[in-house]
Amino acid sequence: QAQLVESGGGLVQPGGSLRLSCGASGFTLGTYAVGWFRQAPGKEREGVACISSKDGSTKYADSVKGRFTISRDYARNTVYLQMNSLKPEDTALYRCAAVGGWILGPDGEAGLAEGDYDRWGQGTQVTVSS
Repeated sequence: QAQLVESGGGLVQPGGSLRLSCGASGFTLGTYAVGWFRQAPGKEREGVACISSKDGSTKYADSVKGRFTISRDYARNTVYLQMNSLKPEDTALYRCAAVGGWILGPDGEAGLAEGDYDRWGQGTQVTVSS
């Protein structure tokens, strides 16, 4: 059965870094656009980064631009989220999500809206605290 599994979360001090992984099984993630989302208690789910299914173009929420980087490793069937200069407000459950590129337009790009995606992982917790 197709699934996405996140890993790499944990407790980190402000200013620190984490790399989250989104590994796919049962399907080829390279043919999907992938997004990373986060949700903290009392807050709406926020799309933070996404990568296209074709040319590798990326989008970032203003809140993480310049600090987070989304990337792919096709051989590992994995998408990463490198998180640098972490802030307490980055604390959240982080989930990855995917949507087949064939569903998208010619550019293969999804956005940062959760409704753009139809496959979701269970999440990995990131806590930024001193």
